[in-house]
Amino acid sequence: MIRLLLAEDQSMVREALAALLGLEPDMEVVAQAARGDEVLQAARAHPVDVALLDIEMPGLTGIEAAALLRRELPAVKIVVLTTFGRPGYLRSAMESGADAFLVKDAPAAQLATAVRKVLAGERVIDPTLAAAALAEGANPLTERERDVLRAAQDGATNAELAVALCLSQGTVRNYLSMAIQKLAARNRAEAVRIAREKGWL
Repeated sequence: MIRLLLAEDQSMVREALAALLGLEPDMEVVAQAARGDEVLQAARAHPVDVALLDIEMPGLTGIEAAALLRRELPAVKIVVLTTFGRPGYLRSAMESGADAFLVKDAPAAQLATAVRKVLAGERVIDPTLAAAALAEGANPLTERERDVLRAAQDGATNAELAVALCLSQGTVRNYLSMAIQKLAARNRAEAVRIAREKGWL
């Protein structure tokens, strides 16, 4: 029996997925988590073979949870699920150690097949997302530029960003300017929007 951990913050979606996967004769959902920062604890409390992680969760994102699982419990296979087909998410998920990357609206049978494939040592990637990621190219933003853009999402001033990130206001301005330039945006709000849409934040 393949033991599954299902991490998804929307309870209706989580319960529906658990019910569908539970219909598979060789699968059992043995643990569930509603937050990314509950994933590792759940995987330790209920030994699992495969973790299915939604990308957008409170606490930790699915990508951050995947990296944590890969480091702490390397035997667990990881399937990342997303509602948003953002190419940058695919690259980030693969870099974090995910074995599969699928969109959530894929048929349950396709998800079950992906689970079996990753257990057999294969990588499974949604072909449409794979093509989009190749066309999009690598994330042009440095880690620090991403940090500053993330912090700027809520409209903080440069002074507030400087305090929050322990940087000078001039350095914050430089990072924002570089990010805006690289994303061909008109301002920081547009840079944040573009980076989010591409899955680069």
